[in-house]
Amino acid sequence: MPPDLIRFTELASTMETAHGRAQDGAMHGTAVVAARQTLGRGTRGRAWSSETGGLWLSVIARPSRTDALEALSLRVGLATAAVLELLCPALPRLGLKWPNDIVIGGRKLAGILCEARWGNGHCQWIVVGLGINVRNQVPAELDGVAAAIQSWDPAADPTALAEPVAAAVALAARGAGPLTPAELQAYALRDALAGARVTEPVAGTAEGITDAGALRVRTDAGPVREVLAGVVAVRS
Repeated sequence: MPPDLIRFTELASTMETAHGRAQDGAMHGTAVVAARQTLGRGTRGRAWSSETGGLWLSVIARPSRTDALEALSLRVGLATAAVLELLCPALPRLGLKWPNDIVIGGRKLAGILCEARWGNGHCQWIVVGLGINVRNQVPAELDGVAAAIQSWDPAADPTALAEPVAAAVALAARGAGPLTPAELQAYALRDALAGARVTEPVAGTAEGITDAGALRVRTDAGPVREVLAGVVAVRS
């Protein structure tokens, strides 16, 4: 169980509230959850629809090491997928799409956003944000692209999911070092991009990830490129 789970009916952003709590000294594992966000965001500042019925959660992390921060969203994805399958047994196996999506049947179920704050050359804290579609209405423009847990488990309740998901994230984020061999093996079993032809961030065939969290892409010329950041575009 997280040390502190702070619930709100509505917030502009759980990420911003969590950063404020961290600035004030909140401990590792402190979690902020809102039934609704008015200014939820995803990667690269994209707006994230956060209406009532979803799980909108941010967890403060103060990891013991920070030498592979790019791998943190993948480690959190592994932990979150496992706890969702445990709590919602009607779900099929969840996939992970590099760098920060949890997918189901090729559609996005959840997104993960990790934001670090630095001072004097050191990572002071990280806020790990999750947006999980549970029983919220998926926007019409995302029909066929996004999915919600309720399609498989109508009884799923974001309020009940908040504590175990926050606890899993806090445990996963306690150490932000390279992925272990066991984690790499677990990721391979969930890798939604394995063998896919991609055009971005590098054109070629996706061949898994490195322990530092980089995407491995075998280019058409033969060599493998390792990419630590970017947006994946899959060739149809």
